[in-house]
Amino acid sequence: MFISIYDIFSLFAEIYALLCITMLLIYGVLHSTSFYLGYPTLHYNVALLCFQTSIFSILILLYSSTFILFSWNQLLIFNSFTSDIKLILLFSFCLWILLSLPYAINEKLISFEYWILAFLAVVGMLLIAQACDLLSMYLAIEFQSLIFYILASFKRTSEFSTEAGLKYFILGVFSSALLLFGLSILYTLTGLTNFYDYSKLFTGLLSFSSALSYAIGFTIISISFLFKLSAAPFHIWSPDVYDGAPTITTAFFSIMPKITILSLFLRFCLVYFHDFFYLWQNIFLFCAYISILFGTFGAFQQKKWKRFIAYSSISHIGFILIGLGTGELESIFGVLFYVMIYIIFMLGIFFILISLRHLNFPNHQQIRYLKDLVSLYETNYMLALSLTLFLFSMAGIPPLLGFFSKIFILLPSIQSGMYSLSIFAVLMSCISCFYYIRLIKIMYFDKVHNLAVVYPISTYSSLILSLLVFLSTFLFFDLELILLFSARLALII
Repeated sequence: MFISIYDIFSLFAEIYALLCITMLLIYGVLHSTSFYLGYPTLHYNVALLCFQTSIFSILILLYSSTFILFSWNQLLIFNSFTSDIKLILLFSFCLWILLSLPYAINEKLISFEYWILAFLAVVGMLLIAQACDLLSMYLAIEFQSLIFYILASFKRTSEFSTEAGLKYFILGVFSSALLLFGLSILYTLTGLTNFYDYSKLFTGLLSFSSALSYAIGFTIISISFLFKLSAAPFHIWSPDVYDGAPTITTAFFSIMPKITILSLFLRFCLVYFHDFFYLWQNIFLFCAYISILFGTFGAFQQKKWKRFIAYSSISHIGFILIGLGTGELESIFGVLFYVMIYIIFMLGIFFILISLRHLNFPNHQQIRYLKDLVSLYETNYMLALSLTLFLFSMAGIPPLLGFFSKIFILLPSIQSGMYSLSIFAVLMSCISCFYYIRLIKIMYFDKVHNLAVVYPISTYSSLILSLLVFLSTFLFFDLELILLFSARLALII
């Protein structure tokens, strides 16, 4: 296959990132095994170099001209939508590195390979965002998934991490087999693999009776995607994996893959196969009902932080599926807006979870249970206030950002006549306020005889946390900062 300059242009950021990853790997192997250098661990150094590489990748994307370009024998597409999704992914990855560095140092996660694997997973996500063919989509998803299995079980001294990696691997392989089976059915029926060929073939040509032959393939593909989104009833893996994996890996799983799979879902269902939307819609709406129900009531039973976050994430995925289920332009805008707000408060929650450590001299450990928040207001009132604002935002209390994200999801669904689903979502959102307020009660009103000593938070963690709190609290004064970007994404999808 002839490679043109346009093929290189469409993947310039990814090629640059892969070259830097290769050099970082060589640098890490040569230096960490050097007797003369004293066998340095290099984890901090490699993490900062990954951060620098992602910043340069962001600059490459910002200064690249955006136009519609099919590259690599039409396996990939480069346009404004994919470019903006890649910017969101890389920016989220930069914030994740800053979030993870204190945890890696405190928990002795000193393998430089961890950061290289995480960066490779991000490169896989960038390729998924550009996929325009069944083959490139499947290979990119599997490339990303294989690294996820390693990251989940990376803490080899922890049996919980090993268990999480095994569970994720077994269930992930089952999901990948379903995806491959669905894609095989689609290829068998049509003989095509390119997404735009599908959109041309199916536009207005199929009756309901002939469309039924594709329903099995579409259903199997959607189940695989919903599994990767951890939407109910395909969510069973997520609480166990989130709880067992290292906390920074949990943060990575709860933010990064969601962006990629949702961007692929939007293009796959609402652009390339829009004529079959009546087949997808029922699956979306059913999973939205179940996800909000299971996510809301599942969080009531949890005592550990990471399991609580997993069920809360399932509930948020339910709201996103409501937006996908309507299929209107306004709902696509609502989904993209919700995803960006979701990134902000999930980063904020994990910044607090990682920063909040109890000091038992000479050691200090990260909190694991919800009850560890007891009397936090008395020991660190600013951290308690920050967590309160994030919890209110997740619950959808006005005028915080979480309220507007749910409004922009529910209004298009009401306009589309989905009154029962909208009322159900509002009721579940009211019920979910109970367990968010329960955490606030633990922080402010529960008393203990012996207060835990909170370990000091690093300066740059405080600065980033302050920025996220400011955005979550005061961005409603000028929502256009996110609204215009979301509307642009919705229009150019």
